[in-house]
Amino acid sequence: MKSTVLKFGFYGLIVGFIIFFIHLFFGIDNLDYSTNELLGYLSIFLSLSFIFFGIKHYRDKENDGFISLGKAIQIGVLIAFLVGLGIAFADFIYTKFIDPSFFANYEQQLIEQGKEDEIVKMTSTTAALFMLILVTIIGFIISLISGIILQRKK
Repeated sequence: MKSTVLKFGFYGLIVGFIIFFIHLFFGIDNLDYSTNELLGYLSIFLSLSFIFFGIKHYRDKENDGFISLGKAIQIGVLIAFLVGLGIAFADFIYTKFIDPSFFANYEQQLIEQGKEDEIVKMTSTTAALFMLILVTIIGFIISLISGIILQRKK
């Protein structure tokens, strides 16, 4: 199980980091915040697709074609956590070093749109932790669905 989690978690981490960082780096100045948010979620879901493949690999290659729902969820959440680390790290690097004014600019846009009630004070660290938690929760849901689809009992 450990090798499957590390292999597919690392793939997801790298893909998540690269896609999320690219969309932040190239999209922020060229696209509005709503489009960037949509691209962010798309990059999260693409990165978390490794959960399904990791569970399937474990079932078919390491566990003689069988996997329980609990084991599938365990594998999926561990992969999701690694993916979350990649995305959180990309978010932290971007907001801390590349565009330190990101949160101020985002707050200003919310004010201009009359959405002052949606403003939450964030730092690079809290945003990265938020992304880690968000990705892991979404990963849990994907793990549950994948586990239901892929489970086979002896």
